[in-house]
Amino acid sequence: MNAHPDVVAQPVPPAAVQLSRLLAAAPDPSLNRHLETFGSLDFGADTEGFLQELEASKLTGRGGAAFETWRKAMAAARSGRKGLFPARPVVIANGAEGEPLSFKDRTLLAYAPHLVIDGLLALTRALGGTQMYLYVPAGSIPGVRHAIAEHPGAARIETVAAPATFIAGEASAVVNRIATGSALPVDQRRRLSEAGLNGRPTLVINVETLAQVALIGRYGARWFREAGTSSDPGTRLVSVSGPPPVQDVVLEVPGGASLVDVLAAAGMEPASVSAVLVGGYHGRWIRPGPYQLSPGGPAGQTVRPGAGVVHALGLGTCGVQVTARILAYLAGESARQCGPCMFGLPAMASVLNRIAAGERNPRLPGELDRLAKLVAGRGACRHPDGTAGLVASALEVFDEDVRAHLGGRCLAAGGRPA
Repeated sequence: MNAHPDVVAQPVPPAAVQLSRLLAAAPDPSLNRHLETFGSLDFGADTEGFLQELEASKLTGRGGAAFETWRKAMAAARSGRKGLFPARPVVIANGAEGEPLSFKDRTLLAYAPHLVIDGLLALTRALGGTQMYLYVPAGSIPGVRHAIAEHPGAARIETVAAPATFIAGEASAVVNRIATGSALPVDQRRRLSEAGLNGRPTLVINVETLAQVALIGRYGARWFREAGTSSDPGTRLVSVSGPPPVQDVVLEVPGGASLVDVLAAAGMEPASVSAVLVGGYHGRWIRPGPYQLSPGGPAGQTVRPGAGVVHALGLGTCGVQVTARILAYLAGESARQCGPCMFGLPAMASVLNRIAAGERNPRLPGELDRLAKLVAGRGACRHPDGTAGLVASALEVFDEDVRAHLGGRCLAAGGRPA
């Protein structure tokens, strides 16, 4: 899977998007090109006005959770003001992107690092913070450090390499990596916004979200909301991949974009696609249909974009077998710090692999569903929950395929033995 600067980065055609924003300066990542394209960002003293614009924009996080950015930021700011000894918040730009099907953040860092840096500087200043980190994959470190060196005011930003593991981008794992060198989630009794890095209020925020913050700081909330829908304003980057000869591509789409338009923009006909995984390995399988990519909306009409992943399966690819491979990967990527991950996920992977192999045991789907419900909500982090959600969607969407596998046949293979 492509996950590097050579991934094609392009705006969606006019049928699916209004304009290109975040990647408007691509492919030149230099400061000069950045300033020519976007102009400078005024880091003035009107921090209250900046935060008001951020609130009015209704920007939501682009890392997966889709929480309102201004609420998340203000939680850290308010925590910093409490007590007899106020603490300045720490702001961490999270570009770890451990999701195997996602490459949008690395593409953004390669083509528009200065937008991310602008957003990090602006938000840190608005919250009264002084300590900043850019947490990115090792392959992105050289380019990011070059951008920091040429960017005015960025000298205090520290870079930290994120390990190439699935859970390394989980917020508490990010803080743990910076503090101790270990990128494992920790059981948070207090929120990071209250007590994070070195006990200080800490804001861990996705790099694309920060790039959007930089644009809102320049052009305002009204401009930001000109794209997208009233409930999902602005644009978002999506990592789109599919069956050969489809190229992995990063697209910039408006909030509420049509899934059909996104597939078409990446060179796929919906009729040639059997199923689509939206949101990544902690996302959801769906059949191609009239869905909108949006973090909220009516059931059956919208699908949450999560980490911004759209991965399509060709008609000859078995969704049961693909999900079994994903589940085996997720079981191996756990932190092994709690029972649901240590025992529940491997057990789920074993059952699904038995189904994928064509074992004739009608009780297996029920056992898989039982295990998924057993691990959900009981982990130290949300890794078991996301995995359980993926399995639930697979059992629903690939119901006919599962039944065929229980009979020893694979429908995607034309009915041949599984």
